[in-house]
Amino acid sequence: MKKHLITAALPYANGPLHFGHLAGAYIPADVYARHRKMQGEKTLFISGSDEHGVAIMLNANKTKIPYQEYVDGWHQEHKALFQEYDVEFDFFGQTSADYHAEEVVKWFSELNEKGMIETKDEQQLFCKDCKNHLPDRFVEGTCYECGFEHARGDECPKCGLWIEAIKLKAPVCKICDSRNIEEVTVTQYYLMLSKYYDEFRAWFNAKEGNWRKTVFPFIDSLSKEELHNRAISRDLDWGIDVPLAQARGKKLYVWFDAPIGYVSNTKEHLKQIGSKEDYLADWWNNDETVITNFIGKDNIIFHGIIFPVMSMASGIVRPVTDLPANQYVNLAGKQFSKSTGHYVDADKALKSFGPDALRYYLISIIPEFQDSSFTWTHMAAKVNNELANNIGNLVNRCLKFWKKNWTEGINESVFETFFDLPECQKLKIDIGEHTELLDAVQIRKALEKVMSIGADANTFFSDRAPWAKVEDDNALAMETIGHTGLYIATLGVLLAPYMPSLSSKLLSHFPEMSAEQKSKIYRGEVDVLKEIFVGDVIMTKKPKPLVPKLDDELIAKLEAEIEN
Repeated sequence: MKKHLITAALPYANGPLHFGHLAGAYIPADVYARHRKMQGEKTLFISGSDEHGVAIMLNANKTKIPYQEYVDGWHQEHKALFQEYDVEFDFFGQTSADYHAEEVVKWFSELNEKGMIETKDEQQLFCKDCKNHLPDRFVEGTCYECGFEHARGDECPKCGLWIEAIKLKAPVCKICDSRNIEEVTVTQYYLMLSKYYDEFRAWFNAKEGNWRKTVFPFIDSLSKEELHNRAISRDLDWGIDVPLAQARGKKLYVWFDAPIGYVSNTKEHLKQIGSKEDYLADWWNNDETVITNFIGKDNIIFHGIIFPVMSMASGIVRPVTDLPANQYVNLAGKQFSKSTGHYVDADKALKSFGPDALRYYLISIIPEFQDSSFTWTHMAAKVNNELANNIGNLVNRCLKFWKKNWTEGINESVFETFFDLPECQKLKIDIGEHTELLDAVQIRKALEKVMSIGADANTFFSDRAPWAKVEDDNALAMETIGHTGLYIATLGVLLAPYMPSLSSKLLSHFPEMSAEQKSKIYRGEVDVLKEIFVGDVIMTKKPKPLVPKLDDELIAKLEAEIEN
C-alpha cells in the first residue's frame, strides 16, 4: 500500500513566522497532508525547529539568553502559532535534541566511511578586534555578484547567490561591528558532492516533466556541468560536534544537520507513539513511500541537490520523490522584513480574523509558479466576495429556511431523488477533478474547484427559489432544500483540508459522519450520503453566520499601517 511521508521546511528558531512562511510552505503542506489522509492513505506529516547556526548564536548573545533557552522559546512560539492556524503536524521536533544529534552522527559516519567527506584548508575571515572566526552570518558585506550592500556570509538575500565569504566587499564583523578583518587559514570538513555527480544526474534527470517548471530548471542550471564540494564544519561553540577526535572544537554546519531532522523526527515520532514500525524500513527506505518536501525557493539548493546526495551516498534513506517548492509571498509588492517593520504579525491577525478567513486567503495566493503579493484589501475582497458570499451565505440561507419550515425534519425519501439528477453526476466528476489537482499539488486550482462546486450549489438553490414556492408547493421547496443540504454536506467534507475549522462547523449541522464515510465522500462516492441522511433529518442547531464579512474600517486601518 502506498504511503506518504510529507515534510515542511524546518522553521528557523530565530524569530517570528510571517504570512510568507505560512503560505509558502506550511499551509500548503498541511493541505496536502490532510488530503492524503482524507483519501484513506497512510500518511506522516513531519517538521520541527531548525535550532543551530550562526544567526541563532548572534541573536541569543545579543539578548543574553543561553542558546538552548533561546531556541526552546522560539520552538514553543512557532508550535503554538501552527496550532492556531490549524497546521497539524504528526510530529514537530527539535534539532537541538539528543535523538537528532544521534542520527546526524550516524549520517556523518556513513558518509565519511564511504569517502564522501574530506578535509581541506581554506581561507576564512577573522575579526582581529573580537578574535572570532567569521563564518556564514557572522559577517556581512557587499555582494560581489549584484552589489547588494547587506549580503550575508552564506547567501545574498537579493540575488540568492551562495556567497563565498572571503569574496565579500567591505566585510563587517556582525559580533562587534569591526571592519578590522583579515583572512586566515583553517581546516574544514567538506562533503564531496563532486564525487557523486554521475549518480546524482542519473537520478535527477528522471525528474524532468514531473517536477515543477520553477524547480527543475533551477536545479539543472546549478548541477548540469558539475557539483561543488561544500564545507560542512564550522568553528563555533553551538551545534553538533564533528564526531572525530581530531576535529575537537568544530561543529557540523547547520545545513548538514538540519534536513536530517526530517528523518530523526520521524524516528522519534514512531518511538513516542509506541509504533512497531521502523522509521527506515517502513518509511524512509520503503519503495511504497512517496516522499514530498514542501519548501520555499530559497531552500531548493539544499533539498534538491545536497540532501538528495547525502541520502543516496549514505544509503540511509531514499531521496525525495517530489519537491513542490513555492516562490515568495511578498507584502504589498515588497519582501516581508521584520527589521524594517514591513511585515504582518501573524498572531495578531489571527485574533482579528480567525483561521478560516486567513487560511482561505493564504491558500488563494500560494506562490506555486511565481511570486505573489499579500494585501489586506485583496484579502477582504476574496473573503467577502467568495468565501462569505459563496459558502457562508448559501449555508446560512438554506439551513435557516430548513429549520424554520420543517421543524420535524426532512424525510430520507426526499434526499434519495438527488442522486439521479444530472447535478449529482456533475458533482462526482468535479470531485474527481479536484482529487487530480491535489494529487498533482496544484492547491490553488484545487480550492478553486471546490469553490466552483459551491457556485453550482448556489445556482441550484437560487434557480429553484424555494422561498417563493414554499406556500404553493411545499414538497418542491422541501426537495430543493434537501438537495441543497446534500451539496452543503459534501462541501463541508471537501473543505476539510483547506479550512478544517470551517468544515467542522459546517458538518456539525448534519447527522454525524464516520471518518470512513467522510473519506468516501471526499473520493467522490457521494451515494454514501444515503447512509447518513436517514429517517427524518432535523435541523437541531440554530444556523449562525459561519463566515463573517471583514470590516472595511479595520481593513483600511491595516492597509495604512503597511503603507506607513
